[in-house]
Amino acid sequence: MLDKLEAIYQRFKQVEEQLSQPDVLADMKRFTQMNREYKGLQKIVDKYFEYKNIVGNIQNAREILKTEKDDEMREMAKMELDELEPKVAPIEEEVRILMIPADPEDSKNALLEIRGGTGGDEASIFAGDLYRMYMYFCEKRGWKTEVVDFTEGTAGGYKEIIIEVSGEDVYGILKYESGVHRVQRVPETETAGRVHTSAATVVVLPEAEEVDVYLNPADVDMQTSRSGGAGGQNVNKIESKVQLTHRPSGLVVVCQIERTQNGNRERAMQMLRSKLYEIELTKHNGDIASRRKTMVSTGDRSAKIRTYNYPQSRVTDHRIGYTAYNLPEVMNGNIQTFIDQLQVAENAEKMKEGGI
Repeated sequence: MLDKLEAIYQRFKQVEEQLSQPDVLADMKRFTQMNREYKGLQKIVDKYFEYKNIVGNIQNAREILKTEKDDEMREMAKMELDELEPKVAPIEEEVRILMIPADPEDSKNALLEIRGGTGGDEASIFAGDLYRMYMYFCEKRGWKTEVVDFTEGTAGGYKEIIIEVSGEDVYGILKYESGVHRVQRVPETETAGRVHTSAATVVVLPEAEEVDVYLNPADVDMQTSRSGGAGGQNVNKIESKVQLTHRPSGLVVVCQIERTQNGNRERAMQMLRSKLYEIELTKHNGDIASRRKTMVSTGDRSAKIRTYNYPQSRVTDHRIGYTAYNLPEVMNGNIQTFIDQLQVAENAEKMKEGGI
């Protein structure tokens, strides 16, 4: 393992040196890619030095026990061994996980889209519940969120809501949430007390930068309309709401959160880049997803991934067969345990594939 880590350290030094070269600084796409690699290697290198230090001190202590005659020195060496040896296995496991090749998209911000599915009004209400769950979760992690567009349900909740989420490793964490979320409960509109099953779809897209996707403005048609929503002098007076249609792909995005038409157009172009980037990413990672069932970010969006059963206070993730009986806590944003379990399962798959 030390040989592999030393090779990683040499690559780290190489990237560090290249980042200061004029030709790299002049090429924004190359600089962005290398800077991401540098940050990823930094975590491994820091752990490498910690591991190397422990291994070196253990070797020194063992050498003292072999050669030293002084009882006090031998006792100190033995105490050091007793302290350091239990640390080796845990740090080796940490290093193995860090050595798993990271998906370059994981460090990006994300677009979170929630849509009511089967179930009529109850599906929209559940989509609203999921929206609040994710807002609580993002708040706990210190991430910034901003609603880009939404359509309210007729009985509450949302038929559709799109949120920009920015912070550290947002996409790498939220990508596990993509798929169909199913709810089983008695709707407020149900008079006979029968349990109904409804669903909402969650899609998480990595935020694409201009260096990731070239979007030709000539391929984009723009329509404007008056913004809806509460408050603001511009509401229903100025056509600031923007709808963009990408003719080659047929993709349509809408943005109405900025006060100006130009502001909304810029946001909408960013959303369009992210959607186009996700299409290319899905094609590229299709073979990986077919082998790795936990990599739901590139899997089938129509697949049922999680069930929220209110009568039993049960939440089950069907990808890994993990169940927890703490539904109120989950709906209050405590979904990290599910994400941790999915990450463990995915890391195990990656380690098996890479022979780590």
